Amino acid sequence: MEPRVAEAVARLGRQENEIKLLTAEIERLKNFGCLGISPSLEGLRDENAKLKYRLNFLRKSLQEERSKTAKSMININSCLQEVFGAAIQAAYPDLENPPLVVTPSQQPKFGDYQCNSAMGITQILLKTKEQKVSPREIAEKITKNIPANECIEKVEIAGPGFINVHLKKDFVLKQLSSLLMNGVQPPAVGKRKKVVVDFSSPNIAKEMHVGHLRSTIIGESMCRLFEFAGYDVLRLNHLGDWGTQFGMLIAHLQDKFPDYLTVSPPIGDLQAFYKESKRRFDTEEEFKKRAYQCVVLLQSKNPDFIKAWELICDVSRKEFQKIYNCLDITLIERGESFYQEMMKDIVKEFEDKGFVQVDDGRKIVFVPGFPVPLTIMKSDGGYTYDTSDLAALRHRLCEEKADILIYVVDSGQSVHLQTVFAAGQMIGWYDPKVTRVTHAAFGVVLGEDKKKFKTRSGDTVRLIDLLEEGLKRAMDKLKDKERDKVLTAEELRAAQTSVAFGCIKYADLSHNRLNDYVFSFDKMLDDRGNTAAYLLYAFTRIRAIARLANIDEEMLRKAAREEVLVLDHEKEWKLGKCILRFPEILQKILEDLLLHTLCDYLYELATTFTEFYDNCYCVEKDRQSGECWPMALHVAWHKPEHRRCAGCFLVPGGLVLRYQLLQSKCCQVGGWKTAGTAVPSSVREQEG
Repeated sequence: MEPRVAEAVARLGRQENEIKLLTAEIERLKNFGCLGISPSLEGLRDENAKLKYRLNFLRKSLQEERSKTAKSMININSCLQEVFGAAIQAAYPDLENPPLVVTPSQQPKFGDYQCNSAMGITQILLKTKEQKVSPREIAEKITKNIPANECIEKVEIAGPGFINVHLKKDFVLKQLSSLLMNGVQPPAVGKRKKVVVDFSSPNIAKEMHVGHLRSTIIGESMCRLFEFAGYDVLRLNHLGDWGTQFGMLIAHLQDKFPDYLTVSPPIGDLQAFYKESKRRFDTEEEFKKRAYQCVVLLQSKNPDFIKAWELICDVSRKEFQKIYNCLDITLIERGESFYQEMMKDIVKEFEDKGFVQVDDGRKIVFVPGFPVPLTIMKSDGGYTYDTSDLAALRHRLCEEKADILIYVVDSGQSVHLQTVFAAGQMIGWYDPKVTRVTHAAFGVVLGEDKKKFKTRSGDTVRLIDLLEEGLKRAMDKLKDKERDKVLTAEELRAAQTSVAFGCIKYADLSHNRLNDYVFSFDKMLDDRGNTAAYLLYAFTRIRAIARLANIDEEMLRKAAREEVLVLDHEKEWKLGKCILRFPEILQKILEDLLLHTLCDYLYELATTFTEFYDNCYCVEKDRQSGECWPMALHVAWHKPEHRRCAGCFLVPGGLVLRYQLLQSKCCQVGGWKTAGTAVPSSVREQEG
């Protein structure tokens, strides 16, 4: 937007200069009796008027865009990358794609951020130009070319060539004030893109088991993250609701409930029903033949068989929904059956473009770089999972117009999905430079014996049993803490579900999804370390201070607009910087889809808040009157006539922002000091 405005302004300036010259020329000619108006001048005036209109329109659009952006949190890491990118370009203009590495500093003595690009540039110069230059010399050259900017106070070169960056306090304070006034607003994403996420995807007639847990939790969390960032998200549940297994299920349904067309069959245990039909399919030849006939009739859309299929699907849906309700999952169902009518066109498209080969009656497609072909039609004319997945891919790209397509599927499907994606690219459905198609793979859930999570009998753990066990253990934990003595029955149930399901979700999300992880109720319910239980404890502590402060958010926003923000104590400064790292954490996850980064950040934020809380008292209470007084908290507004103090608390896990602004009564009486404010010893009772 801004380059277009600048271009319009430049053109307008040139036009106005020409108008001035022509006007002067006309005046000169008038003096000699030539009264005609130059056609050139009239044309320029018309074009000038159009330019002014266009310029005003662009300026208005730019102002609206800036207004939206002004409310968004700034990604400080991105700002620093722009600064150092410009410095490196100025210092080494001949280098193509030089490394740009900017990270938060791990220790305060090394500043707030570090630029570690010098070492990488040293290697590039040595390899491409055979120049041996020390990283420190490169770092010095980079620092000399740092352009004017609003965020850097100073830089220092340390060790072999690390550039330590110290942020301007005014810049940090400005961002915190904006955060207080506008709330937690994600960085602007530009054009609103559409994201399609494929996750959960259980099979009809089979119960969801522990293997579905990770896809369901990770997929839901990714959707929420993209939605928070401003994307248009479509959540799809690619159910296994079509295929040859329905032949044996329908045949068994006909035998067990012959009046199913008029009386709804009481199928209580669909898993047992499936096992019975599978046993008969494997042992009874006549039943097996009838099952195949049922498949043919189902695929030909015979109404009676469609009715049987729908009955079986409905029983499964009800069971799936119980789990989705527990975990607060939102999905749109688009199973394999949704794509059945599209598969004929998929085969034809690949044939028309010459990609199909025939092998023993099968129609197969070889994709460059992948040794195993895709089978898009069986020798009997039936379709396969490959055909179904290709149809789903095409529909999501060409009909849904997805800009980003994410498949949250276990790592075992990696080769298959990569082959399908490559086939879609080969046939021209998408360009990977324009559209992002990604497999967000994940490892398996292990038991505490480090083997695949199973029941004692060796069966797969049913997901509903796992959730019920979580509820039981959460209640035991709450009763151990004697919460049943202070909470109503309704509050206790709410706490039970929040703790149980929150801990199960967080235990999954806090591990790198690419790795297997050990499922342990004892660990996930522990209130020490990086667990949901600890974060709930930290959040409860923050809310306790919030209740005591009794100041509404409008007063906080007003204070942020009118007063000067100051961070005096080192723990205040540390917490303020930690809060402002949220946009860069968010951006990183949107790029690599590794949600444990957010969990690590939340844990760091909670522990940083605890450090602040331990060093800077938030609220003081008079033991006699019960009146609350603030102490110098980590965010403080200062005026000559008084001091106001604020506690600034951010919990991005729920994206909840809570600030406390408290009217301070500064007393220079003999007492003790915290963060530079003296407080009488009579009001030292801390509220926590």
